[in-house]
Amino acid sequence: MPEQSQSVTEARTAAAEAPPAGGVSRRALLGTAGATGLVLGAAGAGVGYAAAPAQATPLSSVGSDRAMFHGKHQPGITEGLQARGHLVAFDLAGGAGRGEAAALLRRWSTTAQRLMAGEPMTQDDTDVARDAGPSALTVTFGFGNSFFARTGLEKQRPSALDPLPDFSSDHLDRSRSNGDLWVQIGADDALVAFHALRAIQKDAGSAAKVRWQMNGFNRTPGATAHPMTARNLMGQLDGTRNPKPTDSDFDQRIFVPASGSSDPAWMANGSYAVVRRIRMLLDDWEKLSLTAQENVIGRKKSNGAPLTGGTETTAMDLEKAKADGEYIVPVNAHARITRPDQNGGAAILRRPFSYHDGIEADGTPDAGLLFVCWQADPLRGFVPLQRKLDRGDALSQYIRHEASGLFAVPGGAAAGEYVGQRLLEG
Repeated sequence: MPEQSQSVTEARTAAAEAPPAGGVSRRALLGTAGATGLVLGAAGAGVGYAAAPAQATPLSSVGSDRAMFHGKHQPGITEGLQARGHLVAFDLAGGAGRGEAAALLRRWSTTAQRLMAGEPMTQDDTDVARDAGPSALTVTFGFGNSFFARTGLEKQRPSALDPLPDFSSDHLDRSRSNGDLWVQIGADDALVAFHALRAIQKDAGSAAKVRWQMNGFNRTPGATAHPMTARNLMGQLDGTRNPKPTDSDFDQRIFVPASGSSDPAWMANGSYAVVRRIRMLLDDWEKLSLTAQENVIGRKKSNGAPLTGGTETTAMDLEKAKADGEYIVPVNAHARITRPDQNGGAAILRRPFSYHDGIEADGTPDAGLLFVCWQADPLRGFVPLQRKLDRGDALSQYIRHEASGLFAVPGGAAAGEYVGQRLLEG
């Protein structure tokens, strides 16, 4: 787990265990949405176990949840799913270089630290989040491939940041892909999240301009009767086998080691984020029968259990067949194709947001997944999984990858540091 003095999960666990005066535990009264990543387009339901769902929390206490800005890793990676998210990429302005980038990251880090603590900006605060607590706000910063040439830091660019290969399922809008700098904002209150987004945009000033920006959401803490895996916009329980921080190899798979790595030293304890905007073709999906939908995924829609039986966490029996000899889990089922044992052990930590950007003129919903996944090396995580999906995933005809980005996310800032300082001042 990140070395943070207080995590969102720990705070919610404590709140859930403490009974109120009436003697009935908070967990008995209300639950929260699952804190697992969703599964769409790049990694299926068979990649490790789910990150522990956020513990049951009364809605009245959601605002008090706080994530720590300083720590071994940046916030927004291992925390549970948040109710509201904004993803935004910036390009440095013409003429801006290393000095301007360092000043910008210093401003951004100061603002993120204050807002994550539930404090206003140092000046010109918009008051959008007035009266609210931190609401589990996290702000995460990353660097794109193009950042290093713009700042004269080409020798510090990690080889893992080489552009992703083309995939047959790609229908990418280049204007909504990549970028010099990337910021991920998440919170359990929409106004708190927007407040942070506006603050980050204002802090950019003349140093950088927005390249693209996307808005997403997940279930609100307290919306379900008990902690459970989240559902995506296709109605599927999604993220059942996400890696969890208690796994013995979690850090090895998700974070760049502090030593013994081919990555530059400034990436120690960092991670690589793959970001994909994945449109769900919901009109086509919703025409399928329940059985057909379950065969596409390889799991029961009601409870996430494998088609071979058991509960959500029961191991899938890939060899189990029907009387006619056909596999119960179809050979092109999403969950079968993405299992680690079918992909050389490749695993990623999925932590996405759903999105809905309105209805098009023909009545088609522009909705789907803002897919964000984390790994120590995208060439050993996302890339082999997506290549496998490209070769015959049953889900492919119901989704479309419309934007893409890859970002190097450095480790967390120590007290007195700003994010990226070891790169920009090294």
